[in-house]
Amino acid sequence: MAQNNLVITALGSDRSGIVKDLSTLIANHGANIQDSRMTVLGGEFAIIMMVSGSDDSIQELENKLPSEADALQLTTIIKRTTGRETCHDTIAYVTEIIAIDNPGIVSDITGFFSTRNINIDDLSTGTYAAPHTGTQMFNLAMRVNIPSSQSIAQLKDEFIQFCDDRNLDAIIEPLR
Repeated sequence: MAQNNLVITALGSDRSGIVKDLSTLIANHGANIQDSRMTVLGGEFAIIMMVSGSDDSIQELENKLPSEADALQLTTIIKRTTGRETCHDTIAYVTEIIAIDNPGIVSDITGFFSTRNINIDDLSTGTYAAPHTGTQMFNLAMRVNIPSSQSIAQLKDEFIQFCDDRNLDAIIEPLR
């Protein structure tokens, strides 16, 4: 039986049990959570997930999820998708950056990789108060896929210089 995929994004006020309620709703329609990311931003819970199932179960979710999610006080967006093509000509690397928070860091970093045709697979950011000083700090973690034709040594040198020029403490290393 062919599997169909549906991407679901949900947003609502954070509360205890929200993940259980949403995952139960999905399971009750015969679908399975394949991949997901969840977080709390401010007082809001946010999740994006890919679920899979038979054509009937995915169709049922598409039809019933909006009203059932509304009963859970969640705003949802749903979209059918296909499985992702795996590129075997890339090497996965992780990048971590810490810096004093200021506007434009994400734009600068993603621009560095974009201009080199390097795909970003996963990215997360956050801020925190530095111990002792209370200075607002920024952290970024991301996973990128570097084409195997790219010189890793040259890319690493360019990236570290790029970050040094912006006073960003950075690392780039192979995904382990």
